[in-house]
Amino acid sequence: MMVREASGHSMRMSIWVVSQKFSGFCPMGDESLFFFPICRLTNLNMVERGKNMKNNKHIRRILTLLLVLAHLLVFTACSSTPSGEKDVLKAVIIKQLDHASLDEIANAIEERFETYATEKGVQVEVSIVSGQNDPTILKQLAEQAIAQEADVIIPIATLAAQITTGSAKGTGIPVVYAAISDPEGAGLTSLENVTGTSDALNTEFIFRMIFAMDPQIQKVGLLYSLSEANSIKPIEDAKKILTEKGVPFVEATAETQDEVRAAVSLLQAEQVEAIFTPTDNVIMAAELSIYEDLIRAGIPHYAGADSFVRNGAFATCGVNYTDLGVRTAELALDAALSGTSGMEDYYLMDGGIITVNTETATALGLDDSVFSGMGELVEVITTED
Repeated sequence: MMVREASGHSMRMSIWVVSQKFSGFCPMGDESLFFFPICRLTNLNMVERGKNMKNNKHIRRILTLLLVLAHLLVFTACSSTPSGEKDVLKAVIIKQLDHASLDEIANAIEERFETYATEKGVQVEVSIVSGQNDPTILKQLAEQAIAQEADVIIPIATLAAQITTGSAKGTGIPVVYAAISDPEGAGLTSLENVTGTSDALNTEFIFRMIFAMDPQIQKVGLLYSLSEANSIKPIEDAKKILTEKGVPFVEATAETQDEVRAAVSLLQAEQVEAIFTPTDNVIMAAELSIYEDLIRAGIPHYAGADSFVRNGAFATCGVNYTDLGVRTAELALDAALSGTSGMEDYYLMDGGIITVNTETATALGLDDSVFSGMGELVEVITTED
């Protein structure tokens, strides 16, 4: 940018370059004032040719000084956002698939971001998308979030987290995952710009509940998906517990809703007396389609999350997913504003909340007071949320 006094033609070109480079508008603080494109002074011969040349030089100097000062003000305004705050905070939530648990987490995250926006007087843009449990779609969603220059990406469930962290590697965009039962086993630790929350299941405690309800139980069914990383360790733990107690078990696996129903039919035919499912997203997505069959067969379904129970399963002991969503949102806000430096690889949520579906308990003829001395007891009824 030329600010020296120049002859007529050079001066016109200098001002043209400046105005082309900085045309546009920029917000000025909180007053919603804007600089609009500065007029192109392509002809400084607006001063009548008959005027005194000395006066022309003074006018040109004043115009040049005003132009420089105006653009300095634009620079000042554009850099006036305080450190650690953003005019618009963009977050993308990527659900692995649609079902009650992941919906509950996503909604809690969105609500916490909206509360932050109200508290701080800033604008937030939160997008919630679902990968339908399809790796190709999940990768496309992660790449779209990166292309949109999201300030933070929040994948919910293990496969979504694994794909998102791989896609975001090297971009500098923080990834804050939610509801990962085994972050270490899923390869989600010691990664740059990655942290999140874990809903690791206390399998041993759930089996304490099973044996408290039926000390003489003869056979247990294990219902899960082979594609769910969340299920690997809890199923291994369940087999170990049952083997040590000398209780036979039958495994049934499924990858689609139809397969889940078929697996339940298999377990009924095997005359299992209770069924255990970890925090398995495939089975969770099908819970509403199987709980009535299990009730008719007299089989209590113990599961890894309270969302199963609200969809008709009998009981669980685990984390509250609304609380997990809020905690994840707080981590995401910190990561978006200040980065992940100093954060842990992941944060384990406290469990210990026993949730029982009272409608299912009544239909099965089971008394949930058996659990009252084991921890905090929450009673719910069946909903489709």
